[in-house]
Amino acid sequence: MNTQSQSKFLIMAGLALVVGVVGYYVLNAPDRRSAGDKIGDAINELPNGLDKASRQLEDRTPGEKLGDAAKDAGDDLKKATNQQ
Repeated sequence: MNTQSQSKFLIMAGLALVVGVVGYYVLNAPDRRSAGDKIGDAINELPNGLDKASRQLEDRTPGEKLGDAAKDAGDDLKKATNQQ
């Protein structure tokens, strides 16, 4: 019984390690968009504000984009709760 729980633990630890490594490489992958793609994304973001549109022109990793999206969501939540 003890060896079964140890083997399950090792399998789960191995899976967690693989998921962590893959996630790290995915979130730190370089931006492979062309200049035209970046300009198109910036134009699509113009209704959301000039600062968000200008971010689309930068070379950023998916992790940085995810962080910006979380920050924007937090800012939007603060704005929504502070309105009177």
